[in-house]
Amino acid sequence: MILSELRDYIKNRQRVALLDMAHHFDAEPDALRGMLDKWVAKGRIERLPQGTECGGGCCKCDPATTEIYEWKG
Repeated sequence: MILSELRDYIKNRQRVALLDMAHHFDAEPDALRGMLDKWVAKGRIERLPQGTECGGGCCKCDPATTEIYEWKG
């Protein structure tokens, strides 16, 4: 996986949980965080505050323990 694939995945979904990305890319969350930090630093994505809902509508995620990232463009 490269940075542009991660960017495109988030851009297409607008808001996505770290665990969803880990499953999709078959990668460890810590490895993804390093790549996500690059996009955060560029202002393209934002890590949302703890407790933010993922927006998927399924209500299966615990907002208190879910790390959510959002596309900012």
